[in-house]
Amino acid sequence: MEDHETKYVPKSVRLMDQVREVLRFHHYAYNTEKSYVSWILQYIRFHNKRHPKDMGKDEIESFLSFLAIKRNVSASTQNQALNAIAFLYKQVLNIDFDLDIRASRARKSARLPVVLSRGEVAQVIEQISGTPKLLTQLMYGSGMRSLEVIRLRIQDIDFSQKQIIVRAGKGNKDRATFLPINLHDSLKVQIERVGKLHLTDLDNGFGEVFLPDALARKYKNAAKSFGWQYLFPSNTISRDPRSGKTMRHHYHKTALRKAISSAVRDLKIDKRVTPHVFRHSFATHMLEDGANIRMVQTLLGHRDVKTTEIYTHVMSTQFDTIQSPLDNLTQ
Repeated sequence: MEDHETKYVPKSVRLMDQVREVLRFHHYAYNTEKSYVSWILQYIRFHNKRHPKDMGKDEIESFLSFLAIKRNVSASTQNQALNAIAFLYKQVLNIDFDLDIRASRARKSARLPVVLSRGEVAQVIEQISGTPKLLTQLMYGSGMRSLEVIRLRIQDIDFSQKQIIVRAGKGNKDRATFLPINLHDSLKVQIERVGKLHLTDLDNGFGEVFLPDALARKYKNAAKSFGWQYLFPSNTISRDPRSGKTMRHHYHKTALRKAISSAVRDLKIDKRVTPHVFRHSFATHMLEDGANIRMVQTLLGHRDVKTTEIYTHVMSTQFDTIQSPLDNLTQ
């Protein structure tokens, strides 16, 4: 059990309302909130809508085993379901969760990442235009994840230090990474464009953006300050699903994915290319150029260097000094 001082007892009566309240109290991301709510609902429905307080270890194990055996989910998906259920018991119902869960475990995949050649990267970037092009250049030039680059704020760009500050990345950790010199001019133009858009929003009675954690309460005017504006704002103003306020959100990840997929299809590149492939390509090409693997680990924000080591298995340089025996056959 955690200290009682960190517990939050919601006023809501309905269980799922309580779950949402506690998630927001602990400042979980909106996507995490939706995911946790979905898993908890699936867990409850799997057991014929029994209340979780009337269930325990056996029910949790049977649900997780069902996910692994019948639905064939990945190990990370099964772990996410377990995390959601653990959150429900520990944080919402205040029930100890020090259980020895012995569910059938989903197998972790050992697949190598898809990596583009340098020529293919250049082709795709050349094929894309507008905001998706700059986003793709940043992913390949810095190793950021697609959501990390989409969520950048104006103040995260540091031209003088030639670095980008990635706020609340995976694991809710901050880190610094490259700001490619070749993108300085493009980013300055983008910042100028955002500035004009922000002034228009302010004139129209808007100009507010979502702030992480409790910053909106602590700094009353921060949500309308220029530094907190998204570097890649949405083209439209919309209603925030949590606060109900009308504000300008960031560029949507779906638009980026569609732009990249369209470019890859037009170029007839026969690889499964998603935005994340540019992060894979960044890491692989850095290692091929002789970068220290620990440095690459830091730039990517990996907790364990073993995660970074997977890119050594797709480096082109490992095949430069050897040949297939077929190539050595004499006719």
